[in-house]
Amino acid sequence: MDKPVTFAICGCGNRGLETYAAYQSAHPEQMRVIAGADCRPERLAILRERYDVPVENCFATGEELLDQPRLADVLVIATQDRQHVDQAVKALEKGYHLLLEKPISPSLAQCRRLLDKAHETGRAVTVCHVLRYTKFYETLEAILRRGDIGKLETLEAAENVAYWHYAHSFVRGNWRRSGETSPIILAKSCHDMDILRWLAGGKCLKVQSFGGLDYFRAECAPEGAALYCLDGCGCKEGCPYDAEKIYITAAHSGVRSIGKAWPCRVVAEDPTEEALYDALRAGPYGRCVFHCDNDVADHQTVNLEFENGVHAVFTLTAFTERCHRTIKATGTLGEVQGDISKGKLILRRFGKPEEVIDVGCSAGNTGHGGGDAGLMDHMCRLAAGEMDGCPTSIDASVESHVMALAAEASRLAGGEVIQLSAFEKSAQ
Repeated sequence: MDKPVTFAICGCGNRGLETYAAYQSAHPEQMRVIAGADCRPERLAILRERYDVPVENCFATGEELLDQPRLADVLVIATQDRQHVDQAVKALEKGYHLLLEKPISPSLAQCRRLLDKAHETGRAVTVCHVLRYTKFYETLEAILRRGDIGKLETLEAAENVAYWHYAHSFVRGNWRRSGETSPIILAKSCHDMDILRWLAGGKCLKVQSFGGLDYFRAECAPEGAALYCLDGCGCKEGCPYDAEKIYITAAHSGVRSIGKAWPCRVVAEDPTEEALYDALRAGPYGRCVFHCDNDVADHQTVNLEFENGVHAVFTLTAFTERCHRTIKATGTLGEVQGDISKGKLILRRFGKPEEVIDVGCSAGNTGHGGGDAGLMDHMCRLAAGEMDGCPTSIDASVESHVMALAAEASRLAGGEVIQLSAFEKSAQ
């Protein structure tokens, strides 16, 4: 491209600042951040320091930013779930292309509202379903489309959230209450609904779901549990959910091992060990996991039927050691399965030797298995006019939201089978 695409960042949190804006550092020829908004002055200070954003282009809210004339080619919206659509509609009216953090909205009517506005304005709206931009899922989709396993019959997928990630985000953190944000099947797993719809190659017709909040409730608290982990808790030594373990000492998430990375930087702006201890003594991330105000499910299964006869089963669970996704596809002539964290697919054609396909990038060495960078490259080229269309346009993304929201409706109704066509009509 002749010059970098300019970006404004609305919501300078973990995704907005540390993922999307950070793409500029490695690709200054593609991207330049020139404006931003966040309610926390310290986040705006980081934006100014890292990207030389002028102070007059830094705003306390997305609404203040959107009151200005259009400042950039693309607006990244990475605010809280229920803020997305109002901000996105106004941004489209201002002439921005949009990079929109998922989910679009927990309201299907709001999703439709934004879809209509995107069509009306003719601007690009790319939803951050980053998994579609990974070599892992791109390779898997190509295997299925080539017919390497014959006619696709079933898909099995699992999102293993990991006990410490679930405790951080969905018990103590921002996504703990569905009424304030979104149900977990949408907030965490609309990625997976999108992938299953894409791999199945047909529209989803029916869903059925079971699950609930089984463990992270007050009645499950062991005797002696304190309201805060650092407040003389009698269960601290043997509790894997202890906040000190998760944020200070654990090999996979503690500051002593990972430094000032996520999730520690969510707990404290400058997550030194001292700052983390201060935050955990009285802040939300230091609370006992059995004494929070959370209500989202800690496990959920979804059965899905597609118009082409493909059937899928999806499982989301908090109760795993590692944070990773697995998938298996079966067909009339073979099967293929893989774990994105290992960056490999295993293809078994019936009656032939097993083939191990190294996709070259695991989830452990780049964001979402390379999907974060792939998404940003695509968005830059799209905004620069170097390509038409987008695999995760809002048109494609709304389908995943219908699936996820219908699954939640089924779960709340005790596993009722939901016809998606009727569900969509009822939400209009």
